[in-house]
Amino acid sequence: MWGVGLVDRIDRKRGPLPQPLPPAGGAPVSLCGDDCFPPIAHPLPQAGGDRGEGPRPFRENRTTRKARELRLNPTDAERRLWRALSRRQVAGVRFNRQVPVGPYIADFAARSEKLIVEVDGGQHDAQATYDEARTRHLEAQGWRVIRFWNNDVLGNLEGVVAAIERALAEKPSPRSPPACGRGSA
Repeated sequence: MWGVGLVDRIDRKRGPLPQPLPPAGGAPVSLCGDDCFPPIAHPLPQAGGDRGEGPRPFRENRTTRKARELRLNPTDAERRLWRALSRRQVAGVRFNRQVPVGPYIADFAARSEKLIVEVDGGQHDAQATYDEARTRHLEAQGWRVIRFWNNDVLGNLEGVVAAIERALAEKPSPRSPPACGRGSA
């Protein structure tokens, strides 16, 4: 008797039992009678998914969208340096490319080491003040920033990778505690 009640509750949660095949030439046979519950709708989308259909479940900000666009269209120097940095090939450190960091997008970032590697083309010569302000902002957030010109990456990739390895080996010293506060005289 206990088993029948348990089965009855489980079946009511799931909906009606699957129907048997109709007899040859006859009408379908119902096993549950008139008091069957309708089937429960599945919460997942039907075949085809929701790719491109309707609103996305999360909001993309402009920086994320721009970073994705930059990842899809790298410069020759970025592509070449990425081949050297990807798959933890440099000091066993994982790098990501075109990473949003606050309002900026870093060309390459090692999050665990808080190191940003920038590859600059000719346009950066004209916007040196912007790059300096950007670097100061990133350093204020705790990141170390190193920059290379495109022609350095394309002409001396080994030297660039060696400089990145040196930067990874140079761990910044931890900040000394503030002069005021507990323990100060």
